[in-house]
Amino acid sequence: MHIAVCIKQIPDPEIAPSLFRVDEETKQVITVPGMSPVISPFDEQAIEAALKIRDAAEENAEVRITALTIGDEGARGIVKHVLALGADDAVMMSDPAFADSDSFATAFALSKAIAKLGAVDLVLAGRQAADLDAGVVGPGLAELMGVPAITFARKIEVVDGTVRVVRVLGDGSETVEAPLPAVVTVAHEMGNVRNASLRETMRAAKKPVEAWAPADINAEAGEIGANGARRNVERLYVPAKDSTCEFIDGDGPEAIAGALARRLVEEKIV
Repeated sequence: MHIAVCIKQIPDPEIAPSLFRVDEETKQVITVPGMSPVISPFDEQAIEAALKIRDAAEENAEVRITALTIGDEGARGIVKHVLALGADDAVMMSDPAFADSDSFATAFALSKAIAKLGAVDLVLAGRQAADLDAGVVGPGLAELMGVPAITFARKIEVVDGTVRVVRVLGDGSETVEAPLPAVVTVAHEMGNVRNASLRETMRAAKKPVEAWAPADINAEAGEIGANGARRNVERLYVPAKDSTCEFIDGDGPEAIAGALARRLVEEKIV
């Protein structure tokens, strides 16, 4: 069985919001100097889901886990991390042509890379990236591949060519099945990610990491990166917070309540 896990490098979500800067003219987030990027936490749980599937496989069953990422050379850090967790190999698409991809261009490049990998049985990804929180790449990837998509998984099992997923709902959960190949996005309810073992950490340095350019995945320049993007960013800015506090006075609780009610009506809040 071959599992492909899509991972993304993002700014550390633990960074204080006050440290973020936005260039409104270029519509880009300015990188915080000295802050190392990290793997999106949802994608890390997708790796954990793949490892759990391998742990549950029959003793003689071979389960190969390949990590896929689009990013510059800085993404090599998260690739080494997932290899240390237990992934078998990885593919990096770090060519400048892939830069500034939107969700569609990202899903398109990943679909072409998965096609190049060959017979991939299951594709896992985080439910959304923890930077833009769009949650579009996973379902978009399934659409481009022409396979079923199941989202918000907290438990995944593979049985006789079928993936069985317990997915998170707003008021509970449901169990859904789909034939393989399929795409499944993983929610944080999957649970804690295991620590890298010393054995896997030592092996990680010898695990293969391939670097693919657009030509390697049969992609044209106009189909990927900024040229292949379909999202139109009208504006990117930090919202201004302008709040005031008004105290309502009155002779007793009833008078205060009445004055408050009149004030809310005046402001058209009620």
